[in-house]
Amino acid sequence: MKILVIVPAYNEECCIEGVIEDLRLYFPGGDILVVNDGSRDGTSDVAKCLNANVIDLPYNVGIGGAVQAGFLYAVHEGYDAAIQFDGDGQHHADQIEKILKPWQSDSADLVVGSRFLSEGGFTSSVQRRIGSKILSFVVSAVAGQKITDTTSGFRTYNRRTLEFFSTNYPEDYPEVEALILAHKKGLRITEVPSEIGPRTGGKSSITFTQAVYYMVKVMLAIFVDLLKKIE
Repeated sequence: MKILVIVPAYNEECCIEGVIEDLRLYFPGGDILVVNDGSRDGTSDVAKCLNANVIDLPYNVGIGGAVQAGFLYAVHEGYDAAIQFDGDGQHHADQIEKILKPWQSDSADLVVGSRFLSEGGFTSSVQRRIGSKILSFVVSAVAGQKITDTTSGFRTYNRRTLEFFSTNYPEDYPEVEALILAHKKGLRITEVPSEIGPRTGGKSSITFTQAVYYMVKVMLAIFVDLLKKIE
C-alpha cells in the first residue's frame, strides 16, 4: 500500500529538517512530500537537500491550498492513503501508527488525531482551548457524532477521501470546514488520541485578532457549507 505524508510548510526553515528526520526515523515506509507554500526563507532548499519530494507553490496560498496541492499529487501518483503532518514540528511521527489503524481496518475514511483524547502533553492557550470547545460543540451537533479536535492538522485520508478533497477542499483555515463537507459526503470520520508538542521553532502565523476573525469566519462558513450541494 502506498502512503504519502503531506507536509504543508510556510517559512519553516528552522523546523523542516527535524520534521523530515522524525518521519524517516519512525515512518520509513511512507513517502514524504513537502508543499512549500511560497516561503520567503530556505524551507524548500533544506527539504531538497534532504532529498524530500518538494512542490514549490509560486506564492503563499494558505494551508488549504497547500494541503489540496498534496491531495492532487497523491491522487495523480496513485497513493492509497495520505497523512497530513504539519511542518512546524508539533506533530510526532511515532504517533502515525495510531491514526493509520482505522484506515488499515477500513473502519474510517478520515481519521483525526485528537490532542484532547490524549492525557498530558502540550496544551494550547486558554483562548484557543475555549475556541476549540465552541467549534467542537457546533461540528459535533452538525455531524451527529462527538468530534473533540476540529482544528487538528494531523489526519489520515483514504483514497476515496483524497479524490473528494482534491476537488472540494476549503481554502483558508480548512480543517473545521473539511469535517462538515466530509460528513455531507457520507465519509466515515473517527478520532484517535494523539500527542502534540509546542512548535520546535519560529512562531505561529495566527495572532489573537486573527484568531477572533477566524472563529467568526469559520462559524459563518459552516452554515454556508450546510447549504452547499455535494456531488
